[in-house]
Amino acid sequence: MSQPDTEVRPSNFIRNIIDEDLATGKHQSVHTRFPPEPNGYLHIGHAKSICLNFGIAKDYQGKCNLRFDDTNPVKEDIEYVESIKKDVEWLGFEWDGDVRYSSDYFDALYGYAVELINKGLAYVDELSPDEIREYRGTLTAPGKPSPYRDRSVEENLALFEKMRDGGFEEGKACLRAKIDMASSFIVMRDPVLYRIKFAHHHQTGDKWCIYPMYDFTHCISDAIEDITHSICTLEFQDNRRLYDWVLDNITIASRPRQYEFSRLNLEYTMMSKRKLNQLVTDKHVSGWDDPRMPTISGLRRRGYTPAAVREFCKRIGVTKMENTVEMGMLEACIRDDLNSNAPRAMAVLDPIKLVLENYPEGEVEMLTISNHPSDESMGNREVPFSRELYIEAEDFREEANKKFKRLVTGKKVRLRGAYVVTAERCDKDENGNVTTVYCSVDRDTLGVDPADGVKPKGVIHWVSAEHALDAEVRLYDRLFTIANPNVGELEETLNPESLTVIAAKVEPALAHAEVEKAYQFERMGYFCADNKDSAADKLVFNRTVGLRDSWAKISD
Repeated sequence: MSQPDTEVRPSNFIRNIIDEDLATGKHQSVHTRFPPEPNGYLHIGHAKSICLNFGIAKDYQGKCNLRFDDTNPVKEDIEYVESIKKDVEWLGFEWDGDVRYSSDYFDALYGYAVELINKGLAYVDELSPDEIREYRGTLTAPGKPSPYRDRSVEENLALFEKMRDGGFEEGKACLRAKIDMASSFIVMRDPVLYRIKFAHHHQTGDKWCIYPMYDFTHCISDAIEDITHSICTLEFQDNRRLYDWVLDNITIASRPRQYEFSRLNLEYTMMSKRKLNQLVTDKHVSGWDDPRMPTISGLRRRGYTPAAVREFCKRIGVTKMENTVEMGMLEACIRDDLNSNAPRAMAVLDPIKLVLENYPEGEVEMLTISNHPSDESMGNREVPFSRELYIEAEDFREEANKKFKRLVTGKKVRLRGAYVVTAERCDKDENGNVTTVYCSVDRDTLGVDPADGVKPKGVIHWVSAEHALDAEVRLYDRLFTIANPNVGELEETLNPESLTVIAAKVEPALAHAEVEKAYQFERMGYFCADNKDSAADKLVFNRTVGLRDSWAKISD
């Protein structure tokens, strides 16, 4: 018998509505859907919607459909379809039954459009798109009716069939709902229901040259699928009136309801697929999965885990209040996850030589080092130790005050998992930069303090120079220089230092690093092997996040 579910579920206004619907018998079960348009890769904002819709279905033992809103073949691509399916699965969710497409219902949608025409509630309009916008009016002025608004049912049926058969050029005709040109809600001023597009569709091929609009398609698709709670973001709040109008005026049994929540806004990034596409098209980034991108595939490539993304979505909650979330909250979630779950490894990102002058040349020891300081289940690894090592350049100073807890001339420091060494002297290049530090090693200090009672005040990491592997390390920073890049010109707000590529030295065990598996490089941050570029003959690691939120200090 399975154990009872003791996880505390988040409470929010949508769950409160569902609780009431189930308690009153309005619904016997819960059926949600996630309906992305396949015109780009999903981003962290979509992750919030995924976690909400699939999470509700899971918690209420209900169902959640994955349905592609594929009503605009000009902007859609099968590549996006496949990437979205992969992202949903990566986040840990399963959709009910087969993947669905709005295009599955094109025949039914056409039939419902004909029903509206027969009821005198839809007409074929031959105004141009610019004229339609002009006739629609403004927030302060009502619209005016199209001269084609009062065509007969018979004429509209014939013209709509002509549209379907390719008898009009693009932009020369459309089907509009006949509602109220004086409505205070512009969305209700005779909205377009169908438009002409001579474009090949990734699911239906060339069967159709007319395609339904989102507002017409979405509510009917929900009803066909018996969705109980249609959850979307606040920008569709006014559209709920059209959602209800369509369902009120067609012959369909199911009656879903739409509920809106605030979309995710995240500092130093943007959630517009159009602008993200511009970043890709203009080659400001390497692709949709560039680790600087807020896409789910970009986060995955950078080393974020599904658990961290789900936890982030849980922490920010679900409300109707628009707000902007600090990037530090997302980074805190991945730090918390990786601090517990990422094995440790040693990598030197800015290497200088450290020579142990009293260590025998040619001798190599294999030291046993724990993979995690507080999780014995992660086991140990063997790390080679030799006379010549690499350490971080920043870990040595010829002179320093008491606050500096690393290697100083004449002072002791412990090498991680190894011996205590004392710095004796150093070599420098023509620019005065230290290139080599010469030390003496106390061979009696493996796992114990020096016999003279002088304990080292710091611990530094290292790799054996003889055994170290070369690795390309990519250090990522914010993609934009301002917290809200939506207010400025795209190119002007890009951070020129968002990517720094360095040559590092890493311990041999990292030769077998799994792609997308995160490691804590001791004292340097969390890193993962790049899922595209890393290979056995060329190691490439992406920095997921630093050990601390240094950005907050800089910003302050």
